[in-house]
Amino acid sequence: MRKIVVSEFVSADGVIEAPDTWQFPFQTEEMGAITERQIHEADAFLLGRVTYEIFAGYWPTQTHNEFGVADKLNSAPKYVVSTTLEKASWNNSTQIKSNVMDEIRKLKQQPGNVIGISGSATLVHSLLDAGLIDEIQMLVHPIVLGKGIRLFVDGYRSPLKLADSKVLPKGVVFLSYQIERQA
Repeated sequence: MRKIVVSEFVSADGVIEAPDTWQFPFQTEEMGAITERQIHEADAFLLGRVTYEIFAGYWPTQTHNEFGVADKLNSAPKYVVSTTLEKASWNNSTQIKSNVMDEIRKLKQQPGNVIGISGSATLVHSLLDAGLIDEIQMLVHPIVLGKGIRLFVDGYRSPLKLADSKVLPKGVVFLSYQIERQA
């Protein structure tokens, strides 16, 4: 069975919204290497509409492919969950419009390894509630934002098992947690 792995930039108070406005001062080579690894480990990507539109507006135009990230994102299968997107036109994109959780369960049953998710807060929240996420990888930044969309919504509760951790330069901490299924 494939795993769904969420990768997020997170503030110290759990905010994942609009990381490009607060994440860049903390960028290091080590953080870039982790992000690159996350992208290359995924053999498919699952995205919400907003993240999909951001990625689809950026990655197809990238010609600098030093680390293979642009080629990977542009060629890999992408599944966008949206009832409002008019057309999923980015290369190898498939739109999931209905029976979302059933369709994602089917994706997990297909041959392959990791289905990666970045951003896509609404989708992540829905998948957490449905018990479909297997692992969450966070780059926790030493900044408190005080408001914004958080990784975990009020009321969500689940035991987590630490799979990996690393303190990076500039105070960013990489944390990888497996979600423990409750009996």
